[in-house]
Amino acid sequence: MKKFKLSDNKKRCEWCLKDELYVKYHDEEWGVPCHDDNLLFEYLFLETFQAGLSWHTILKKRENFRLAFDQFEAYKIARYNAFKVDRLFKNQGIIRHKAKILAAINNAQKFLEIQKEYGSFDKYIWQFTNYKTLVIKIATWDDVKPKIPQSDAMALDLKKRGFKFIGSITCMAYMEAIGMVSDHFNYCWKIKMA
Repeated sequence: MKKFKLSDNKKRCEWCLKDELYVKYHDEEWGVPCHDDNLLFEYLFLETFQAGLSWHTILKKRENFRLAFDQFEAYKIARYNAFKVDRLFKNQGIIRHKAKILAAINNAQKFLEIQKEYGSFDKYIWQFTNYKTLVIKIATWDDVKPKIPQSDAMALDLKKRGFKFIGSITCMAYMEAIGMVSDHFNYCWKIKMA
């Protein structure tokens, strides 16, 4: 992988050195504990679209997704009809995968059900790590875990609740993105922030 030339001397996780967009995501978002329901839904939405694709692909289309899907407002997405689905399927700025588009609508509905049951999605989702960030030490690529027991449990419960395009690996990526899991490489400057 060709590394992006950095303008500072910070050491970062190797996976983010593709371009400025990836570095910015790594430095400002990835692994930062998130408790805002709107952002929690956005990350869940994006992770489900990532299934089978690279995160970089999704990140490059994030703003297009934001425009196409009403700023990731779950209550709006939950009410999408066949006409809206058809328009989304024709939108070249997003991932045009009909099953994922339908899953996004379904998942928005399920997200709202959890909010109603728990008072917030945050209260529900963080229970899988006992409301704290799990730190996984990463020295080499061999230490990187695609899933953990907590992501297994999260995927199982979300599936039981009717979520689509959710598996343990997707849940692990989600947990990393929202700071439920901190697994920066041990040389990364952000490891000190965990």
